[in-house]
Amino acid sequence: MANYSPSGDSILAPGATLQLISDQFAFTEGAAVDKEGNVFFTDQPNNKIWKYSTDGKLSVFMDSAGRSNGMYFDNNDNLVTCADEHDQVWSITKDGKVSVLVTDFKGHRLNGPNDLWIDAKGGMYLTDPYYQRDYWDRTHPDSALGGEHLYYLHPDHLTLTIVDDNIVKPNGVVGTPDGKQLYGVDIGAALIYRYDINEDGSLSNRQLFVKQLADGIMLDDRGNLYCAGNGVTVYNKEGKQIAHIEVPEKWTANLCFGGKDKNILYITASKSFYAIPTLVKGVE
Repeated sequence: MANYSPSGDSILAPGATLQLISDQFAFTEGAAVDKEGNVFFTDQPNNKIWKYSTDGKLSVFMDSAGRSNGMYFDNNDNLVTCADEHDQVWSITKDGKVSVLVTDFKGHRLNGPNDLWIDAKGGMYLTDPYYQRDYWDRTHPDSALGGEHLYYLHPDHLTLTIVDDNIVKPNGVVGTPDGKQLYGVDIGAALIYRYDINEDGSLSNRQLFVKQLADGIMLDDRGNLYCAGNGVTVYNKEGKQIAHIEVPEKWTANLCFGGKDKNILYITASKSFYAIPTLVKGVE
């Protein structure tokens, strides 16, 4: 089930096997972990956000969840979601109170917010690809947007700017804990880029990290990059593949580290939700 790399790059716990937690969903996405290690994920077609607690209990956190997709916890432990029912970004408190952070870009409806990562300042990197949804009342994107872009929502939560407009179809995004580098997926071109993050949140020095078809991405405490898509493919900081975790689903959409010690890799894969223990830990 897992192809192991040389011992020096080992990331999975000895004898680790993939555990199916549940396969009751339509399409899972948006894996995100709170400060305690509880994992939240979406079942987008059924419009729900689920919670998997550190004590192994699975429950519905929110019904009518705005068709939430990618998610991430902010510095105050609020769950921030890409709610693409109306192409917004929501912030959800632990008791389920919703605040809308993003409604448009300069008066134009976004394509469909997909994934996000929040920096230490409270700024947010947001991907906005166009995937036609059957619950929309439109059949094409707003041409005024000029394409499918990577955005930055500044810490004031008032200013949204384009930080990369040269992408075919952006998708997964994650930054390093020191706030110095950002990884972004161009799923339309099957490429993953690495950027330098500037003081004002803008990006520079875009470089090709790997040629890889990927969806959601995540980092561990060694700086390894985990890529959902065909199972889970893992690259070290130099862009060398060090592991591949096979998942018995056609597509894995997202992933995160959770549990009390943040050392369990949780994977959202089509109709299922999986876990596998590791020797590494997730980072915020």
